[in-house]
Amino acid sequence: MNCRFDQPRSRDGCDLIWTPKQVEVRLAEAAVVLQRLPKPRRQGYFNTWPRHSYEFGDLVEQEPRQTSLPPPSPAEISRMEETLTWTIGLDPIDGRIIWLRAHNTPWKAICWKVGLQRSAANERWQYGLCVIAMKLNRLPVPKNRSRRYIIDWLREVRSPGD
Repeated sequence: MNCRFDQPRSRDGCDLIWTPKQVEVRLAEAAVVLQRLPKPRRQGYFNTWPRHSYEFGDLVEQEPRQTSLPPPSPAEISRMEETLTWTIGLDPIDGRIIWLRAHNTPWKAICWKVGLQRSAANERWQYGLCVIAMKLNRLPVPKNRSRRYIIDWLREVRSPGD
């Protein structure tokens, strides 16, 4: 897609403006790709026993095998690797909330894990998405402003052009 050091551009060449919604979708995609990656195997361990061929009577009482999704494509892995770096400059609690939401963790579990109320956790999640979008758009993040101000400001900036 694009390199994080290049100016973000769409396919037709014009500037691409990142929104918190686009950031959220991209983080969710990265979480799915992380779950689809093959599990690491220990080096040096292998099985020398031959594969067992089952007869019909053996298969009757067995549990059905879990079907799994195919491994992610190289392009998906590249986008996931790029996305993993987005939460580096955030507050650790904000980054944790963002990744928990990307993995579709319910709000109740998130609130228990980070020790915040639902409204505070939701505001930190929105703030984190806004900060990531501002960094991707190469906008400075105001340090002396409240979280709510930044969320509202980015919403106002995006609403006239939508």
